Amino acid sequence: MTSLEFLQELRYNEAGLIPAIVQDVHTGQVLMMAWMNAESLALTLELGETVFWSRSRQKLWHKGATSGNIQKVVAVSLDCDGDTLLIQVEPAGPACHTGAASCFFRKIV
Repeated sequence: MTSLEFLQELRYNEAGLIPAIVQDVHTGQVLMMAWMNAESLALTLELGETVFWSRSRQKLWHKGATSGNIQKVVAVSLDCDGDTLLIQVEPAGPACHTGAASCFFRKIV
């Protein structure tokens, strides 16, 4: 799939956002889920580091810009429905704002 074909397959929600699952490329651990819009995805592809859309702050959020815990992008994949991204990264530190490696550290079962 070419980059243009990839971008044309994206199905953003009514707010112009698409969920992005971030996974450690080496361990397979799911690190976090965040939202992207067309601009944050374009910046992610351009910079080779994750950039998201913060719904609470209503602005772009370059992961690690203040903490240093950047995520170097290795691969970006689109699910079969075109409405979710999988971004495989090499993390430079914890993904969670709590300091945990992954945002998914609270288990139910």
